[in-house]
Amino acid sequence: MNLLPNWLSQRAKVTPNRVAVDLAAESITFLQLHKRVVKRAFQLASYGIKKGHTVAIYMKNRIEYIELIHALAYIGAKALLLNTRLKQQEIQYQCSDAKANFLVVDESYEETILLSGTELIQLQDLIYRHEKEIVLQSQYDLNDTYTIMYTSGTTGNPKGVMQSYGNHWWSATGSSLNLGLQTNDCWLVAVPLFHISGFSILMRNVIYGMRIVLHSKFEAIQANAAIETKGVTIMSVVTSMLTQMLKELGGRKYPESFRCMLAGGGPVPRVLLDDCIEKGIPVYQTYGMTETSSQFVTLAPEDSIQKLGSAGKPLMPCQLKIVNANGEEVMNGIEGEIALKGPNVTSGYLNKPEETDKAIKNGWFYTGDIGKLDEDGFLYVLDRRSDLIISGGENIYPAEIESTLLKHPLIAEAGVTGLPHKQWGQVPAAFLVVTSPIKKEELQAYCQSMLANYKVPKYYFIVDDLPRTASNKIIRRKLPQRIEQGRQL
Repeated sequence: MNLLPNWLSQRAKVTPNRVAVDLAAESITFLQLHKRVVKRAFQLASYGIKKGHTVAIYMKNRIEYIELIHALAYIGAKALLLNTRLKQQEIQYQCSDAKANFLVVDESYEETILLSGTELIQLQDLIYRHEKEIVLQSQYDLNDTYTIMYTSGTTGNPKGVMQSYGNHWWSATGSSLNLGLQTNDCWLVAVPLFHISGFSILMRNVIYGMRIVLHSKFEAIQANAAIETKGVTIMSVVTSMLTQMLKELGGRKYPESFRCMLAGGGPVPRVLLDDCIEKGIPVYQTYGMTETSSQFVTLAPEDSIQKLGSAGKPLMPCQLKIVNANGEEVMNGIEGEIALKGPNVTSGYLNKPEETDKAIKNGWFYTGDIGKLDEDGFLYVLDRRSDLIISGGENIYPAEIESTLLKHPLIAEAGVTGLPHKQWGQVPAAFLVVTSPIKKEELQAYCQSMLANYKVPKYYFIVDDLPRTASNKIIRRKLPQRIEQGRQL
């Protein structure tokens, strides 16, 4: 059976008076949320949005974001979730590639966006828009695409990851089988809703019937207050968030009702784990990606010290193997590429059949990450997609930055890699061969006009040449060796 009842409308029937979303000023029940979503769906329909359309959303965390996500599902339209740190050029590319019919923005962003081929809808106009009644989707086909999220590609162009209703359903199911469900569970949403980490919580919200507390952005003092006073039992974090929260927490401890931190974006350092253990804070470390609709592998707190550095074991509906260059599964302890299989794995990349065929073979998704399994079956990720930079939980591909730098008239060659950073884990550093002298300020301004701020290199080194293979490919892992002989701007 590939059909399931509309999740939110079904939830509104089953637990209508249960609180769905806690905001700073109000609490909204599932029935109230359903009614608000129906209104939004009718308002969207008045613009001509219909089943099969793709609608982009570019806004901060807010209740209207949640309403729009569900309203598009009620209509049968696909949602393109845009990172709010993207710049004009990046937004245009993603909207064009996804053939987005409409883009909904809130008042924080509408003045900065001018697109061709996509109709702009300002949130304030939508809120007061007249309604057009249409037949809403009473059930979902699990094979249908629900959301599209772009992830940076190794060629420099982002790839649109297609996520189906089934992907999200099984992701939520796998998470519940791993963490369990309790009647008082409440998930704090302080990560962006456009990220799979945030969006997946919205799916658990309606599938589990679980209350969420929504924050517009992460602030350690507000996050701790929500745990201490609002009954939050689970929170999704990256290492930098957890570090800030422990610092702000000081000598205080969380209530016994708090169940765990779900930590993504790379292994949690030993010193931070020790601090969490001392304060009685369980930490579940995870390994997942946009292509797996959130977590795929999880390390339970009881294994966090003994298996330090491990991502854990696959969730219940998921399979994992390590393969060699020939695609053959290798024994435990042998390094190889991490391949994943499960109902939460994407069917492929939008408009990129070659990229899809390269990544998915015989039902297995080849991540490009290098890892190994120990004798107990615990996964250790050794190299995040070889050259991937993880900065504060954000995935950054060097090729995207390099392609931007190479468009500058004074840059002949460009190589980008990650350098260690105390707060963010890693930050991008650019190694450049230039044709004429160039100033750091000029480079910064240029990159800031083309790239999201977190992708802008924090360091620039002028070098004579870049390390390359015989086939002329940049050997990014050797770029830091050029620091001593190069000149830092």
